[in-house]
Amino acid sequence: MAGLAKGLRIIEAFDETHPTLTVSTAAEAAGITPAAARRCLLTMQELGYVSHDGKFFRPTPRMQRLGGSYSGSAQLPVLAQPHLEAVRDELGESASLAVLDGSYVTFVARVESQRIVTMNVRLGARLPAHASATGRLLLSALPDDEIDRHLEGCEPERTGPNTVTDVAEIRRRILAVRESGVSFTDEELEVGIRTVAVPVVDVAGRTHAALSLAVLASRTPLEELRERHVPVMQQAAARLGQML
Repeated sequence: MAGLAKGLRIIEAFDETHPTLTVSTAAEAAGITPAAARRCLLTMQELGYVSHDGKFFRPTPRMQRLGGSYSGSAQLPVLAQPHLEAVRDELGESASLAVLDGSYVTFVARVESQRIVTMNVRLGARLPAHASATGRLLLSALPDDEIDRHLEGCEPERTGPNTVTDVAEIRRRILAVRESGVSFTDEELEVGIRTVAVPVVDVAGRTHAALSLAVLASRTPLEELRERHVPVMQQAAARLGQML
């Protein structure tokens, strides 16, 4: 089982910023020895989950089966699909559903719009919770001491023109989201991208997920997000929440 745990940590190390791994980078990301990382990667290659060009290991399409096991069997993504489709059809934007996953948010359901230019968000993609609209929304549902634990040791990196790097300001924004029930970012994660998220809350008042959109700043002003997009998203999130 220890070998399985090491392999899973390596699988989780593959993401948008690390589409390929060497033995040494895999070992560093997983916190294991290079010898152990090499054994894991070679086993994954033998099973068809990664390819190897002599230096870099890269996930193959077979890797999608692992994420598909969750999305195909878990209730939330299945229930969310028609509600995401309703948001997409009314607003013409791709819609996503994300859950809190440690110090990250993970996207568990998504529907794509027909627009030529859209955000490239894949199922299973992860974003730092403190830096994203979905993450701040989900963190805002936690008690204050849990928020502080999430932010402890946080070292924000600037990735967009408006990235917030001050931890105290991030905490203030999370608490503001708790009051408003809506979370926005404006070119914080990436230049030219605005995001908005609303909570999916069940009948007992528990927050299960965040329903979100990412739009081009040049195409959608913040005021339009607030006045047109948020009500549509809130209606869809409320309908989904009633089913949980």
